[in-house]
Amino acid sequence: MKILVLSGSLRAGSYNTALARAAVALAPGGVDVNLFDELGSLPLYDQDADQADVPEPEAVARLRSRIDGADALLIVTPEHNGSITSVLKNAIDWASARHRGSWLRNKTVAIAGVTTGQYGAIWAQQDLRRILGIVGARVVDGDFPVSRAQDVFDADGRLASPLLEDRLRNHLVHLVAEAAPVSLAA
Repeated sequence: MKILVLSGSLRAGSYNTALARAAVALAPGGVDVNLFDELGSLPLYDQDADQADVPEPEAVARLRSRIDGADALLIVTPEHNGSITSVLKNAIDWASARHRGSWLRNKTVAIAGVTTGQYGAIWAQQDLRRILGIVGARVVDGDFPVSRAQDVFDADGRLASPLLEDRLRNHLVHLVAEAAPVSLAA
C-alpha cells in the first residue's frame, strides 16, 4: 500500500508540513508513506496549458505521476481566510483537469489540518472535502483537526504529544482500511 502525502503549506516552518512528516514516520507496517513537497513548483493552472497538444509542465507531470502511483492520499491543509490555500487548490486543479483526465477520480483521500488557533483548520477541511468530492475523489469519513499547534510540536517540528501520535496513526490505519478494497480491485 502506498500513501502520498500533500501539505498545502509552503512555509519553511509549517506545522502542516510537520504533521505530514509525522505521518511518514508513523506509517503502519507494510505501508509506504511519502511526502510530495513540490507544490510550490507547480505553475498556476491554465486550461490552455492543459491540452493534449501542449507539452505538460514537468512539475505537473511529477505530481500526476506520484498521485497515479499512490493507492491513497493524505492531504494536510492549513486554513487561509477560512478556506484551503491557493497552492493546494492549484494542485487539485492540475490533478483533476478535464482535458487529460483526472488523477483524483476514485482516489481514496484522508484529510487533516493544523492551526495555531483553537479550531484546527476545520473550515479548510470542510472546503477541501467538498472540492475533492466534486472532482470525484473518495474522501474518507473523519477529519483530523489539530489546534494550538505551537503546543503539540517541539522546537524541531516533531510531534510532542503521544496522544496526537496515536490519533494520527489511527487516521492512517483508517485510510489504509478504506483504500485497501479499491487498491485490490484495480
